[in-house]
Amino acid sequence: MDVNDRIKAVLDAHPLVLFMKGTPQFPMCGFSSRAAQMLREVGAPFHAVNVLEDPELRAALPRYANWPTFPQLFLHGELLGGCDITLELKASGELQRLAQETALRGDTA
Repeated sequence: MDVNDRIKAVLDAHPLVLFMKGTPQFPMCGFSSRAAQMLREVGAPFHAVNVLEDPELRAALPRYANWPTFPQLFLHGELLGGCDITLELKASGELQRLAQETALRGDTA
């Protein structure tokens, strides 16, 4: 399976995916840490992928998503954005709404 197929498979398997440096428990950059923390604060059931464990994935994802940096947050296969966008979504209440909607649908990480 090529790397783009692997990315698509992860996105198909999980409604809310955070591609990040490190893990939510052990983030390896401040932006990844903040994004994961915001998702936890709103109770969003998300799946995290540590891009540092897969150099091929880390190299391909910016081209796949047309987003140059990490973290990258996807909802139902569509890129929402990085840390700054996640912060804006949280500040507007939209991240909370998305988290509740995802949880109510029974989507799990």
